[in-house]
Amino acid sequence: MTESSTGVAAPLTKAPAADPPPSRGRSTSPLAALTGSGVGRNLGLVVALLILCGVGAATAGERFADLDNALTILRLAAAVGVVSIGMTFVITGGGIDLSVGAILALSSVWCTTVATQTMANDVHWVTMVIAAVAVGAGCGLVNGVLIAYGGVVPFIATLAMLASARGLAEILSNRRTQIVDVPGFDAFFGAEVLGVEVPVLLFVLVAIIGWVLLNRTTFGRRTVAVGGNPEAARLAGINVKRHTLMLYVLLGVCCGIAALMLIARTSTGSSTHGMLYELDAIAAVVIGGTLLAGGRGTIVGTVLGVLIFTTLTNVFTLNNRSISEQALLKGAIIVVAVLLQQRFARRSDSS
Repeated sequence: MTESSTGVAAPLTKAPAADPPPSRGRSTSPLAALTGSGVGRNLGLVVALLILCGVGAATAGERFADLDNALTILRLAAAVGVVSIGMTFVITGGGIDLSVGAILALSSVWCTTVATQTMANDVHWVTMVIAAVAVGAGCGLVNGVLIAYGGVVPFIATLAMLASARGLAEILSNRRTQIVDVPGFDAFFGAEVLGVEVPVLLFVLVAIIGWVLLNRTTFGRRTVAVGGNPEAARLAGINVKRHTLMLYVLLGVCCGIAALMLIARTSTGSSTHGMLYELDAIAAVVIGGTLLAGGRGTIVGTVLGVLIFTTLTNVFTLNNRSISEQALLKGAIIVVAVLLQQRFARRSDSS
């Protein structure tokens, strides 16, 4: 049985994405069925986001309920949102990546070196895009090889990449902020379509592509199968190692795109870019409903999770609250989300 001819059947996964039917002899209330479904979870996130917006409007008034502030939230959410979408694939596939912030920093430094900017001015500004995406993909490739073929635990492999990539970024930049002076690059990423900046539109485009890839392609079904039960996926003919490698490369590409967004927003490349992005991305993915154990993922939930965290930060900033308070509340939200995940998982297992 060849891999290409093997469809990934839903029964292969121990934690299937589809909601299980109610068991015979047990009554399931409509409310419990709704909260346990994907639609119900996304609806709950929308309600949480609306409540947060209500709190922002009540406490910050017109400063929050303003179109410019809404665009600011979207602008801030764009870079971490793209990283979170890539992280959704890796976590759904049963892995995790702690190095996304460092990869983003290395990509931003590499594509803003004097040599790269000179080439971009002489040839085309797309050279910077190619450099950033190639560096991100290369780092993802190293992570994937170590994890899939080297047998290194994802936590350790990506932790090593976190330290190495951040260190290499500091060496390349000599711990200095590199100013971008490429008119074509600034003109493209600074442009607006109907009042919306290009980085925000890129975030929307990446989210749409991610949703299609996860829900409407064989690649997405294999990702769910590998995350739900790797051994069953292997017996079904899936090349689990190669697929795992591809997931980390995909996340690396997302980091490269996010680096370009951050460069466009700050006009700089720096080894300090992407600090703690790994925590923000993992938190957004978990809040969105993707199982940390793998086997179930949702792009819509991830996007809503990113918007919730970004809006929360915006509300705290407008009310002059400290960063420590933000971190404390974010930590509490993550704990609640994980507890809810465990509760839903136990309910699914019992059904």
